[in-house]
Amino acid sequence: MHEDLHRQSALRIARDVRDKKLSATEVAGAFIERAERLDPLLNAFADFEPGLTLAAAQSVDARIAAGEQLPLAGVPFTVKDNLWLGGRPATFGSQVFADFVAPRDSWCVERLRALGAVPLAVTNCSEFACKGITATPLHGETRNPWDLQRTPGGSSGGAVAAVAAGLGPIALATDAGGSVRRPAAHAGLVGMKPTLGRVPNPWGFDDPNHLLSVIGQIGRNVEDVAFMLDALTAWEPADTLSSPAFSVPDAMASLREPLGLLRLAWSPQLGCGLAVDADVLATMEAAIDRLQRAGWQIERADPAWPAEANEYPLIALQQAGLAQRFGAVWRRTPERLDPDIGAQIELGFAISGTRVTELLKLREDFHASFTRFFSRFDALLCPTSPVEAWPLGSLGPSEIGGLPAGPRGHAAFTPLFNYGGVPALSLPCGTGRQGLPVGLQISGPRFADARVLQLAWHAEQILGVGPASALMG
Repeated sequence: MHEDLHRQSALRIARDVRDKKLSATEVAGAFIERAERLDPLLNAFADFEPGLTLAAAQSVDARIAAGEQLPLAGVPFTVKDNLWLGGRPATFGSQVFADFVAPRDSWCVERLRALGAVPLAVTNCSEFACKGITATPLHGETRNPWDLQRTPGGSSGGAVAAVAAGLGPIALATDAGGSVRRPAAHAGLVGMKPTLGRVPNPWGFDDPNHLLSVIGQIGRNVEDVAFMLDALTAWEPADTLSSPAFSVPDAMASLREPLGLLRLAWSPQLGCGLAVDADVLATMEAAIDRLQRAGWQIERADPAWPAEANEYPLIALQQAGLAQRFGAVWRRTPERLDPDIGAQIELGFAISGTRVTELLKLREDFHASFTRFFSRFDALLCPTSPVEAWPLGSLGPSEIGGLPAGPRGHAAFTPLFNYGGVPALSLPCGTGRQGLPVGLQISGPRFADARVLQLAWHAEQILGVGPASALMG
């Protein structure tokens, strides 16, 4: 059993620990050994202290012995470096916070620990979670378990690298423009961006993307991700974005129910004329065909967006947020920041208050577009990323779909869902010409997270769970 623990789902591990077939301490020891062996290849971790993991696991064993019922008993999980694991370094991927120690757990970390999960490590993320790869001056570059010469994407690259290599079955991360979904697609994983406000995040770092960012869930199958989201669903009055509508979790309850007659849309270019590599598109079209042959009613349809829709239309809000929060640091000590972040800050300095207001109004227009589209359709299917993972050392591929690509061309398919605040999930659907994973994105109306997960679970039964990376062996 110990030899294949890393292949087990979170729910299976929790059941075996609750049934005392395994102890949480045994589970922790197996994952610590695996992490010590594999993380030097990946550089997925920004902080790893085995003593903390073992102490947490021993506490779980004591709680079980005392009769506590722990839904996530002994399940190892990782924490992205822009969240807090109390008592451990939390650096936001930046030298600015190189000496900072988290004074407490983030809300989501505290919640998983309360349910019996065991923190394994803090995972690497790009500086301030504001780049589409995972490479920082402080912690270096994270490698993709599918090909160690390629990026897992970002900003949650460390989180997906860990799960795809069997360093824990689930991971906590954040998504402000695709930072969970795109890396999950590049690593053959399930990555969920819930409806804005569903998972509280009332304390922690001052996030430049606060109005767009959500706590995301990463796992190797839909069931683990759904369970994780239900566990994290709550109303927290201290969080200005939290909603009492989320006081009753429901994703797991409906996961296996028949889908019924749904109106589903497939939009291969998302109505924006976005470029997609031919092999990636062919893989997704094949997946859509398999779903249709299984009885899904899928229509080719595009949302009608505002005229400004393009590959990252509200990126200036991130740039302005970076300038407001870290502009003084950049001006005083530019050597402390990633030059790519510095370039974003310089752009942010030039953005006027009027322009920020215009962008906030444009965000409302995107929300209206989603509202109109989801009055006609129950869900939207589209690519997660238009490319397979690309080589290390570059912000993105230089060409997509045979056309020159900018540094955010690879990220074009995900941010609109953040602007609308709607749930969206990336599901493995095959591989491209280089044998690397490709993700199909599934989205629904605001608050319809359970429907998105239900569709993903049924699609997973048809398409199969994503193939495993070489390091999962």
